[in-house]
Order: sequence, then structure tokens, then C-alpha cells
Amino acid sequence: MNCSEAASGGDMSVKPAAWLERLMAETFFGGCGVHQNHKKNEKNVFCLHCCLSICPHCLPSHRSHSLLQVRRYVYHDVVRLGDLENLVDCSNIQPYTINGAKVIFLNQRPQSRSCKGTANSCCTCDRILQEPFRFCSLSCKLEGQIRVDCYTQFVPTSSCSNTEATSSSIANNNNNNKTNGFFLSLGSRRKGAPHRAPLS
Repeated sequence: MNCSEAASGGDMSVKPAAWLERLMAETFFGGCGVHQNHKKNEKNVFCLHCCLSICPHCLPSHRSHSLLQVRRYVYHDVVRLGDLENLVDCSNIQPYTINGAKVIFLNQRPQSRSCKGTANSCCTCDRILQEPFRFCSLSCKLEGQIRVDCYTQFVPTSSCSNTEATSSSIANNNNNNKTNGFFLSLGSRRKGAPHRAPLS
């Protein structure tokens, strides 16, 4: 499969959902301005309804909203693959196993040199990848689609109730202090079969 084939597909008339673009542009793990005097006030949750990052103390204000947990790995933002693939098609994006959980990077990572011309590399940034993956991050896949003039149809925010995690479920898991560090499961409040539009 070449890069054009990997990036193309989906509904050509539908642009990426606003929440996805905001997710990749958002800055996480900074202190929450609303709860700056509280401990553990890092913004590490993304609200799909409000399109902004929030801290654990903000969760009561986003009760019943669709939420996505963002984690940090080597100074880069990652999301658990099982959470994100319920919302978008993550095929062709290379996952990484961290603390026993498969995650994908949200954004492209800087590298010291280009690996262009190697056996298998990211179609967008030329980072070396394992076969058969074609993208190193979610943003690289989206950029790859734009390059071939293809737009993705994502599940609209209003449909996220099928694979929704509420503020209470995140708060409960925070209190449980899971050892693997990945406590959000968007399928924990599944009300029906998940609806996912193709990304590739």
C-alpha cells in the first residue's frame, strides 16, 4: 500500500470534525487557570463537547460529556488506542505499547534526521515505522489525507454517547490509581454499537 492509498478514503465531502482538530492543537499538562490553587490540577482530559482541555477538578462541570484521557510519554501526548479508535479510524497509524497499554501519539515528533528512502517510513514525516503502518501519529495521518485532497468523516460529537466516558467514571478511576496509568475506557458507558467513520 502506498501513501496515497493509506491516506485516501472516507467521505470526500466531509472535513475533519472540529473536536479532532482542537484535540491535536490543544496544550495539555499545563496548570488549570480555574483551579490554580488546587493540587493535581494538570489539564489532562479533553472534552469533546466543549473542545477544550480540562483538569480533574473540572470534571463535575462536564458531567455526561464525552471525555478523552490524554497521557504523557517522553514529553509527548499520547492517547490509549482503545479509547481513540472508538471515535476515529486509527488504521495505518503505528501503535506503541507503554505500561502494557497500546497508545498512539497525537502529534508528529521532532527527529534529528530524515529517514526518507528507508524500507518503511511515515508518509508525512519520514519517521521509521514497522510494517505495515504508514503513519507515526494521528496528526500525520490527517496531514497525509489533506495532501492527497481527501477529507475524513469523523463521528460527530453528538454521536459520541455510544462510546462515552463521563466525568464520574474518570474521577472514580483516578481514585483507583491504576498502575498502568491508563484508566479511561470510552466503552465503559456504551449504549449501543459504536459508530466509526473511516479515516483511511
